[in-house]
Formats: sequence, structure tokens, C-alpha cells
Amino acid sequence: MNHTHSESIYEEAIQYIPGGVNSPVRAFKSVGINPIFVERAEGSKIYDVDGNEYIDYICSWGPLILGHGNEHVLRGIEEQLKKGTSYGVPTLIEVEMAKLIVDAYKGIDKVRMVNSGTEATMSALRAARAYTGRNKILKFEGCYHGHSDALLVKSGSGTITYGVPTSPGVPEDVIKHTLVCRYNDMDEVRAIFKEHGEDIACVIVETVSGNMGLVPGKKEFLQLLRDITHEYHSVLIFDEVITGFRLGYGSSPEYFGIEPDMACFGKIIGGGLPVGAYGGKNAIMDMISPVGPVYQAGTLSGNPLAMYAGKNTLEYLRDHRNVYDELDQKASVLEQGIRNNLKKLGLNLAVTRVGSLIGLFFISGKTENYDDVKECDLVRFNIYFKEMLQRGILIGPAQFEAMFVSTAHSKEDIEKTIEANYEALKCAYQL
Repeated sequence: MNHTHSESIYEEAIQYIPGGVNSPVRAFKSVGINPIFVERAEGSKIYDVDGNEYIDYICSWGPLILGHGNEHVLRGIEEQLKKGTSYGVPTLIEVEMAKLIVDAYKGIDKVRMVNSGTEATMSALRAARAYTGRNKILKFEGCYHGHSDALLVKSGSGTITYGVPTSPGVPEDVIKHTLVCRYNDMDEVRAIFKEHGEDIACVIVETVSGNMGLVPGKKEFLQLLRDITHEYHSVLIFDEVITGFRLGYGSSPEYFGIEPDMACFGKIIGGGLPVGAYGGKNAIMDMISPVGPVYQAGTLSGNPLAMYAGKNTLEYLRDHRNVYDELDQKASVLEQGIRNNLKKLGLNLAVTRVGSLIGLFFISGKTENYDDVKECDLVRFNIYFKEMLQRGILIGPAQFEAMFVSTAHSKEDIEKTIEANYEALKCAYQL
């Protein structure tokens, strides 16, 4: 494939934008090449500025569960655009969106709209701390909850420890109340609550981690978090920015049968437009200004265009629950195709799937936490990524990302992807 125009745009971009991109993974640095620049997208396909076509499994990192430019999502949005793009005062559609989310998600009574997943998690932590009167939070290594200071944390030298900053610019004093455990490790959770339980305001967790590759949370692990936070009167927060309305219309409470005290949303609830939200029990959400003392505000929160696209998306998913069976079936075919390819090639790599999310790890053995997946063979993954790209398949440009299947992916798309996967694996392992 020719990428001449993308290369020239990138050379200009790096003069004006840090790294030439507005979010780090888009730079394709981890796979050792320069990024492609997109001109347009439709259905399951993305087209770059050089005219190359790709079957897209990034799907804007998850929001496009119905594919690019879906008619149900875009229906009527031009009329809404003509009415105004932002008002700074309340609109009916914000109320309708909030009602849709609350009605769909067991465990939350009220929801506040924001503009990103980062805003949602940051605001949820603040509310949980105010509600409990405590300062410490517990997160899990490998789970990403946005780039707010308190959450940009990795574990230290011990397995149960206070965190150390992941990024320069985050003072150690800011994250001194952030505790870190290994994902899916029940013994560590029990130990850290035994030592710090009376001081832990909240636990925040991805029920299915999509930021260290695709690593599902074990049901017994999530149930322990529910039980132990009840015991210690801490707040349990499910980060559903990726999983919300993707695991099912009822999200994680429906999928796992476990209800949190708070939940954070993004991606799908905006239909592809910038959005975030956090919700919780009445007693917690009533801590938020203007009802309570916890301040949180945003000029573009509840933006009418994002609310309109999100409302269209959620209403379609609500009224067409068979979408989730369709997505599961398509992803299952793709998963089985990848497994068959590995068997044919004599490769023992880890494959994970939860609904329409798929992960392929360049490692053998279990993939239950960050310690497991960080041993992946990144050199071979990088070769694999480039070979898939050359064959017209766009996956996340990093080993530690998931593949997103949408309703727009056709049988032919999946068959082509399986064929490309076979050839790309052959190249990566020189078979």
C-alpha cells in the first residue's frame, strides 16, 4: 500500500502538534511506523488520504458499535445541528438521555453528563471521597481510567503498595492516597483492605480491562470487590467507558450479575461524538453541586449534538436487543478463525473474547493481569500489525489494545480478516 500523502501530512503535523497527534496511541510509535491519516469512513471501512481501504477494528476505540455513519445514529442530526450546537442552559434531550441510562443500568439512580471518560472517572472519585469522608482509592494495575493525576499510577516494587507516578508532571504527593493491586488477584484485595480498609473511599475497576489487551475480570473477583466494599462501607465504581452498552444493553450488571454503587460511561453513549457520564446511588450523587457541596462543572457537558447521537444509539440498542446476539456471533466466528489459524501454524498464543471484544496476545499461557501480559513478544506483534495493515485490516497499533467488532462487519469482512490473520502470523513467525 502507498502511504505517501499520509507521510507528508505527518511531517507537517509534527511541526504543530506534539508527536503529530492528539492522543498518543494514534502516533503508531509502538509499532515503529508513522500513522495513516483518515479521509472518511463508512460502515466497517476506513479510507485513508492515499485512497487505501481498511476493515476497521478500532471503531474509534469502541463507540461505533453500529459502524461508521450508521443511519440510525445520524437520523435527524442535521436538524439538531441547525437548532444550535451548544447553549449553556439545560435542554430536554439531556433529561431524556439521563433517563435512558438510569433505566438501563441497574444500580444507579442519577447520572451527570460530562465530556470525556477522564472527566467521568475523576468526578466519580471526588464524589466518592466526599460521600465517605475518606481519601484513599484502590485501583488495579493495567486498568486505565483516564489521565487525571490520581489515576496515572503504576504499582511500586511490592505487590501491595502505594503507587508511583506513571507520568512526569504528576507529583508523588498527589497520588499518595492511591493504592494499587494486581487485577484479578483476590488475595491482594483482601490483604490491602485488611491494612487500609477503614481509609479506602472507593474501588475503581474495569470489569473487562481493555487497556492491557483484553483481560476479562473474573466474576468471583468482581463479586469479592462488591462484598468487601459493602463490608468496609467503601464505594464500588465500575469503569464502563469501554464496556458500557457493549457487553449488553444492561452493561456489566446484566453481564456479571453484580451491581456497583457508581458507574462511569463514555464512547457508545455519544454515538461517536465527545461524551462522558458518571452515575450512582441517590445518596452519592446528591453530593454533587448544585444539590451538594462537591463542585463539578463543564461548559459543553450535555452537548445537544452528542446527546442526540447518543440517544439515537441507545434507543436503537434498547429496541433491537438481538444486536448483541449478532455481535456475539460475528465475534465468535472471528475468534474461532484466529484459533484455527494458530492451530494450523502450530502456534500457542493466547486469545480472549468477551462479547464483541477480542484480544490476541503474543504470548502463551494465562493472561489474567498486567504481570502476565507484559511478557508479550512485542517485536512479533509489530510485524503482525504491519502485515495486517498491508492486507487492509486495521487493528489497534499496540499489543495492549482490543479489537472491536461492530454490526457493520460483514461475513466477507470477517472471512478476509481471518485470511489476513493467517498470513500475518506466518510472516511474524517466519513460517
